Amino acid sequence: MLTLVEKILFVVATLVSLYYTYRGVMKIVAHISSGKGKADWSLIWKRVGELIVKVGLFQPVFRFRLWPSILHGLIGWGFLSFLLINLADLIYAYTGFKLLENTGLFGDVYRLIADFANVAIVGGILAMAFRRFILRPATLSTRDTTLLHPKARFGILRDSAIVATFIFIHNTMRFLGESFNLALAGHTDSWQPSISAVAQLWAGVDASVLIAGEHIAFWLSIGAVVAFLPYFPYSKHIHLFFAPLNFALKPERKSIGELSYINLDDQSIEQFGAAKMNDLGWEQIMDSYACIMCFRCQEVCPAYNTGKLLSPAALEINKRYHFNNHGTTDVAMTELISEEAVWACTSCGACVDICPVGNEPMRDILDIRRNLSMMESAFPKQLETAFKGMERNQNPWNVSQADRMKWAEGMSVPTIEQNAEPEILWWVGCAPATDARAQKTAQAFAKILNTAGVNYAVLGKNESCTGDSARRAGREDIFFGLATQNVEILNDVAPKRIVTTCPHCLHTIKNEYPAFGGNYQVIHHTQLINELVGAGKISMNLEGDNMKVTFHDPCYLGRHNKITDAPRDNLKSAGIETVEMPRNGAKSFCCGAGGAQMWKEEEEGSARVNEARFAEAKSTGADTVAVGCPFCLTMMTDASKADGDTMQVKDVAEIVAERMK
Repeated sequence: MLTLVEKILFVVATLVSLYYTYRGVMKIVAHISSGKGKADWSLIWKRVGELIVKVGLFQPVFRFRLWPSILHGLIGWGFLSFLLINLADLIYAYTGFKLLENTGLFGDVYRLIADFANVAIVGGILAMAFRRFILRPATLSTRDTTLLHPKARFGILRDSAIVATFIFIHNTMRFLGESFNLALAGHTDSWQPSISAVAQLWAGVDASVLIAGEHIAFWLSIGAVVAFLPYFPYSKHIHLFFAPLNFALKPERKSIGELSYINLDDQSIEQFGAAKMNDLGWEQIMDSYACIMCFRCQEVCPAYNTGKLLSPAALEINKRYHFNNHGTTDVAMTELISEEAVWACTSCGACVDICPVGNEPMRDILDIRRNLSMMESAFPKQLETAFKGMERNQNPWNVSQADRMKWAEGMSVPTIEQNAEPEILWWVGCAPATDARAQKTAQAFAKILNTAGVNYAVLGKNESCTGDSARRAGREDIFFGLATQNVEILNDVAPKRIVTTCPHCLHTIKNEYPAFGGNYQVIHHTQLINELVGAGKISMNLEGDNMKVTFHDPCYLGRHNKITDAPRDNLKSAGIETVEMPRNGAKSFCCGAGGAQMWKEEEEGSARVNEARFAEAKSTGADTVAVGCPFCLTMMTDASKADGDTMQVKDVAEIVAERMK
């Protein structure tokens, strides 16, 4: 189809384009390589099935913002099909041969897909452009108080405009070029209904005009790709390449909240956490290139939603814009995110969970905390009491270990010394053992275990804090000491199964202690209650008062460890009428206590996280909020008192114990 001169010009233009594209790509490679660690390429083969679902079906995209996700799907699926379509167009341009044109049904289906993809991409990009530039929803930007690279606010809009223009020109010109080709052939094609409809508009047009139009359409269509390629490494469109790599190469983790192991016995370690960008892992730097700047992580962030300075999206955007505008990797992390924003994070994992391209901004924040706490001693002073409590008395409440079993006075709760080989080792946790309100949860669960005749034991005075709060606050040294001590004790006991009454204990023992040599089967108390009900070991009095309960999913239970059904099954088995909050399950809104927030004052904002969550619970019309975490119990109770509401807050175990025969 192309003349010899056009063919030569196109090759020259492509080579120039590829040269500048290569330079941009190599800058990205250098930036990513500056991070800590190396990629394990063998992971790709283990994740082929997962990649097909996530990349081919865009499954992560459809978890949030349904209608924009559908539009994104139209564009994305069209783009995937255009990889072959553009190749076929190039072959035709150079040889005059229409690939898959006369290959029976397969060729027919190919042309139908090409026709549909063309229309879907154009329609999708026009709708997305209308949303971004005309409707301009607040969810596609960030507040003026958010620390954002000075070039980012305009840059994101400019980038979106460039990408949208490129996609529109490329696809409309390809569409028109095909319609000119059909008009030249003098017939329509039922397998290309849209293109055929347009081709009929050119009936009677001189063949020379149609030929010229086909050539112009090629240069504007495929030429747009050639012109766009050098810009590609600097645009948000680069996520097309790095999102699949993110899913394929992220280090294996047992949970989205599992943090990397630091061996504090290694005296050669001189730097803890991330002071500069190149202190991050290579995959954390790659996150900035995978980021599509959709602000979904910001939209679900409890800190941002309550007016704090933290925006996980802004952190990733700042990383990218720093690279694009400065090109250095030794920038201080506090130039990319303020210390106040760093300490506003509740480590709820919502940003990681909702990200459609697999980014982990929470991990960056917790690595920054490690540096601030261990290298700079720059942490909120309110945390000192909890730190001292964990160091001196092995619990953040700073209660003496001698008082660890006071909650069980008057009850039959066997210790490991009294029952050396239990079927279940109950890890009570610091809050249920030492906090007056949370002790009621421990007492209720003990009543359930005793009624069911479970062969269990507790560590008693030998049980210490798991170190969760210390680790999330950056004090890896305190966590290391507690984890090492606890694993030594647990390995000596060799429990068959461990049950916890705190999701933070469950998460730490199950997902983070394996790095210390502690591998255990760990379940949540709501899971064990389910087992006992199913086995007929406890039965419920279903003739009680008609409670209407809404369950608040603890972040470290539902999102971090994917346990959402067990608590609800407990309530249903107790004959409770349940009603869901708008945000529930893996998408639950945080109570505000995680990430060591329990031990410090919230950063300034428009509202408190726990009060925002309590208001959501109250909106359901339920008379009780059920929880499965002692931190959530405290935060929801405090919010209820602040609101002056009569809504009760109870642990699931308390409700079951009340209903149990």
